[in-house]
Amino acid sequence: MKDKRRQEGKAKGAKTVVGCGIDLVEVERIRRARERWGERFLVRLFTPGERAYCAAKREGDGSLAARFAAKEAVAKALGLGLGGFRWREIEVVNAASGRPAVRLAGTTLARARALGVEKILLSLSHTREHALAQAVALKAEPEMN
Repeated sequence: MKDKRRQEGKAKGAKTVVGCGIDLVEVERIRRARERWGERFLVRLFTPGERAYCAAKREGDGSLAARFAAKEAVAKALGLGLGGFRWREIEVVNAASGRPAVRLAGTTLARARALGVEKILLSLSHTREHALAQAVALKAEPEMN
């Protein structure tokens, strides 16, 4: 039976893609918003952990832009519109290795659970001009008997 599952691409522990989201942000747009609105802008959109992480980076605005893009990419992967989530309910955290991960809260977490999402894969990148994020929401593949 194990071999049959593998042949069909449904090996034990296999995941199904629930949704995929991608977002591209101009770093300058985030820099201007931060300069114009200051702490108010940062507190509205980013968790204390995200703010601290980005403040410690030399290219802090690029890191903020990447996290902004990540929040939008995750919302898209979960099928939420721009008004369908609270910014701080989607948090980008980093593993000890530096790999980005997503932590959800509130109604965004409830939406992910309703969809059966077990994991969200996240990839971030930024240059001086742009930040890019891709999110893939996964759920467990049903076991074959």
